[in-house]
Amino acid sequence: MIDATAPNNAPKPVNAVDSAYVLRLYVTGQTPRSVLAINNMRKICAEHLSERYTLEVIDIYQHPEACQEQQIIAAPTLIKVLPHPLRRIIGDLSNTEKVLVGLDLRARSAGTENKGD
Repeated sequence: MIDATAPNNAPKPVNAVDSAYVLRLYVTGQTPRSVLAINNMRKICAEHLSERYTLEVIDIYQHPEACQEQQIIAAPTLIKVLPHPLRRIIGDLSNTEKVLVGLDLRARSAGTENKGD
């Protein structure tokens, strides 16, 4: 398991937009798609979440029990644990707009709903 954690020394915010994010990215080893998902998620976090997040990268080959517990059926899968509601995003996370909508960082637009990955 690889942990990548951003520090969060700030006081707990009241506004949901400023709340800390707890994210778990389930990947399958160091496959090209997994590496791409990790890089894409780190970039999104750095650009849009600043220091307001914790990102845990979990290799399901090394931790198959985590895959069972979270009922992961495809990888890579990103789970937004906090803030609620829980969300799952499947894929290499290359569509930044869809990831931001999934993380509730951007409102859903009409164009976002109909586009494919």
